[in-house]
Amino acid sequence: MSELQNLLGDMVIGKNGTKVEVSSLVGAGKYVALYFSAHWCPPCRAFTPKLIEWYNKIKKGPHGANFEVVFISSDRDEASFKDYYKSMPWLAIDFEDTERKNKLSDKFSISGIPTLVVMDNDGKTDKNGRALVTNDPEGKNFPAGLVLK
Repeated sequence: MSELQNLLGDMVIGKNGTKVEVSSLVGAGKYVALYFSAHWCPPCRAFTPKLIEWYNKIKKGPHGANFEVVFISSDRDEASFKDYYKSMPWLAIDFEDTERKNKLSDKFSISGIPTLVVMDNDGKTDKNGRALVTNDPEGKNFPAGLVLK
């Protein structure tokens, strides 16, 4: 089992509530960005449209099939989560899975949002994904621009 599967479990949710197997996100040359964010957070609401634009560019490019984002919500209630998530084109962990959200927050020492952590198939991470998006809005330096540790 991969590090990503250990962290996210067997399933995440896709658009319209579909279940997506985490094993489909794993493999050589694949990257998953964990997006810690919330609807109530003004900096998050400002960053999310930039991330959506960047994500769409990556998905259309040569690395699109090997990249996915998973939203980890810090929203205060499920209605806020659903309202915010409907604007996002990617996957999410179930809002009710607070244990997993807390485990992920602890694992990556999340102390503020928005935070974007990019992980490769080997479990190496770049915790400064926001800078990657901000400094390379066209996504041309992905994945070469990652600093994986």
